[in-house]
Amino acid sequence: QVQLVESGGGLVQPGGSLRLSCAASGSIFRFNAMGWYRQAPGKERDLVARLSGGAVINYADSVKGRFTISRDNAKNTLWLQMNSLKPEDTAVYYCNADFLSATFWGQGTQVTVSL
Repeated sequence: QVQLVESGGGLVQPGGSLRLSCAASGSIFRFNAMGWYRQAPGKERDLVARLSGGAVINYADSVKGRFTISRDNAKNTLWLQMNSLKPEDTAVYYCNADFLSATFWGQGTQVTVSL
């Protein structure tokens, strides 16, 4: 069983920054891939950024140049640095991990970008 716990969300003004973290139970080195997704009210859950095979990184076009995904194997943690935040970035952000044939999700953390 894999447990993922997100933190770091909150209220921030447009142009501000936040760093989300996802703490995993056990070593993240064993995961095939990890990523961040987000879901705004009334919308589907969409990919934000994803790390595959420890090196391949994919970003949604809407966050390229503003968000950075990274991992710390020693701390079993996945990060999402979010800069130049916009109101349209407002959503619940979820951490995700693929392990063997299963996919695991965290409970989500709310990010609100507003004046």
